[in-house]
Amino acid sequence: MKSLNEKLVSKYIGNKLKEHRKNQNITQSQLAYESGIPRVQVGRIERGEINTTIKTLIQISKALNVQPSAFFDFILEDE
Repeated sequence: MKSLNEKLVSKYIGNKLKEHRKNQNITQSQLAYESGIPRVQVGRIERGEINTTIKTLIQISKALNVQPSAFFDFILEDE
């Protein structure tokens, strides 16, 4: 497996989060409420400004009704 650039991984996860959220016509505020994650943090994750935890991604996944693996498909694409 290739070495993963931390910043690029954060950006990719953020883009996937935003994509899933927008596909469901959910605002950042709505996602924050449903997941229990502060709205500011949701925005920072979407912009790839911060590394998020698995726990946070699971909370977000539940709120979006998607599998946590939906944020990691890039790992499978490179192999």
